[in-house]
Amino acid sequence: MAETEQAQNDTIPIRIQFGGGAELLFGNVRSHDVVVPAKAPATPSGSKQAGRPADVTFLIDWMRSNILKEREELFIEGEGIRPGILVLINDVDWELEGEGDYLLRQGDEVVFISTLHGG
Repeated sequence: MAETEQAQNDTIPIRIQFGGGAELLFGNVRSHDVVVPAKAPATPSGSKQAGRPADVTFLIDWMRSNILKEREELFIEGEGIRPGILVLINDVDWELEGEGDYLLRQGDEVVFISTLHGG
């Protein structure tokens, strides 16, 4: 296998989008074209995710480490997304796609929309 083919198999290019104010937690950037590892890498803490195919649960952790800029508690709760944030995978509610267990594929678009409004 050629080196570029191997590199392509080791990563997954996806688009992450934010709306409803969620983008404020990510440097006020609404759209991120990113390349994530195809398998969760081993971590010093020995994450239970290590070696598993990249799913949305892994993506959330990756986002926390790589693109989340502030106030993690407004976006992440435990290993998942805080209630009040709508998640769409390729324009479909993530609940219909298996939520965090959905395996990422090249070209996927994952959208996070905050439904929480201050008053």
